[in-house]
Amino acid sequence: MESLTAAEQREFQSRMERKQMKEFMGMFSGLVNHCFDSCIDDFTTKSLIARETGCVSRCVKKFMAGSERIGARFQEQQAQMMNQPPPGR
Repeated sequence: MESLTAAEQREFQSRMERKQMKEFMGMFSGLVNHCFDSCIDDFTTKSLIARETGCVSRCVKKFMAGSERIGARFQEQQAQMMNQPPPGR
């Protein structure tokens, strides 16, 4: 990053932000689709029924817990990799 000009750094930052937003939107869309497909099956009313509301709530909580666990494991792996000497030394 230090070898980039200020304009190049701004462009790089902008691209990274767009990429992160795209990844977030894809993950959010996947969550919505999964929980909807898993929980919503009664289309006779405008509102969610109690069973569907509970199902969606549990689905989202499980997804968030799973994401947090994966993130924690990823950070642990990164920390281990940073503490290991490079291969061949």
